[in-house]
Amino acid sequence: MRASICVGEYATTPYYVLGLELPVYCMEELCYCLKENAFLLDVSLMNDALMEWIGDGCGLGVLARELYPLVHKQGSLSAFVCMILEYVGLYDTTAIHEVEQVLKQGAGLSNIEKRKSQIDYLVKKKKYDMALRGYDALLSKWQQLEREGQGMPAARVRAAILHNKGVAFTGLMLYGQAADAFWLAQETYNSESHFMAFLAAKRMELSEEEYIAFAAEMANSYDMTLALEKQIESLQGEWQEHEDYQRLQLRNEWKEGSSKQKYYEESERWTLGLKNSYRNSVLE
Repeated sequence: MRASICVGEYATTPYYVLGLELPVYCMEELCYCLKENAFLLDVSLMNDALMEWIGDGCGLGVLARELYPLVHKQGSLSAFVCMILEYVGLYDTTAIHEVEQVLKQGAGLSNIEKRKSQIDYLVKKKKYDMALRGYDALLSKWQQLEREGQGMPAARVRAAILHNKGVAFTGLMLYGQAADAFWLAQETYNSESHFMAFLAAKRMELSEEEYIAFAAEMANSYDMTLALEKQIESLQGEWQEHEDYQRLQLRNEWKEGSSKQKYYEESERWTLGLKNSYRNSVLE
């Protein structure tokens, strides 16, 4: 693949990418926009206005002509976007393949589902604060569309949004708020996974005595509370085998023994790591 600093001309008039309403002035900006927002793209991107902007605005008539059959003979969105990315050469083959997979997975999804996928990616990257703001905005949008009487995705999609909002709260160790989100997910769409997540959040939120009393009130869910305890026991066993647990145990030995300096050095290293992790989680 060829790599170029700049391909084509810098357009005097920007092109506003449909569905994103983002202005781009050159092919590199367009490629960045397509890659970073692949979750949100749909077939509305494939239009004559974009091809005209590429051909006339950026002086890339060859690329515009190559794109023409995809637009007018019902080519796939993934092929259309990848042709642009490959021509410009801003990204390597691995990055382009990732974009292609995202587009194929998103084919046929509603805009709400695509936006959910994008926010879910923030959760995977531990950007919990940003994810929570995104989920709240998405749920507000859902309510707006409902009021307007527009067709909506299945209830399980809204439940999945609420569930993953609970996951984000869990990442911030806000277990009470996580439990509320999981419970709303369960009320929206009855599912064992939503209910088990609710129980796990309550298990983390409450003291031992409080949780026992809470579980006793849920006699109909005895089997699930028992299954949760078995999962916790299994995870505790795995944790005790983990190298981080072994390091913590060694730190305790240093603290109680004569290696106080090692203890303080290791504590400083762990504290710095936690600070950096927190900064990364809230960085926009």
